[in-house]
Amino acid sequence: MSPALARQTISTGSAFEAEIGYARAVVAGDMMFVSGCTGYDYAAMILKDGVVAQCEQALDNVEAALQKGQFRMADVVRVTYYLPNRADFARCAPSLRARFGAIRPAATMLVTGLLDERMLIEIEVTARRV
Repeated sequence: MSPALARQTISTGSAFEAEIGYARAVVAGDMMFVSGCTGYDYAAMILKDGVVAQCEQALDNVEAALQKGQFRMADVVRVTYYLPNRADFARCAPSLRARFGAIRPAATMLVTGLLDERMLIEIEVTARRV
């Protein structure tokens, strides 16, 4: 396989990855695909309280995954937000703007249930190294 097509799996060590059978992220050539990240703080092993705190933690989790793959937030070209409550999206806007405002990736927001009813947001990104 050529280096441009090399595939690298990124893991956080979360038990969910092994139990369900997925990777936190996959690097394929100059692209990185980051699985949905929630407001779960893996260092403290807690789910943060409130949608804004969960949004900030989810963004931190996205950024940590990107860094493990040697990507940056500035490389993000696509972001998808999943929220159970559409009204919460406006509460998250300042945090999202702080991280993505200068980057301006293509984006979609979906209203949907999440794996755990305590989860208030999930963020998934695709990045391209330039």
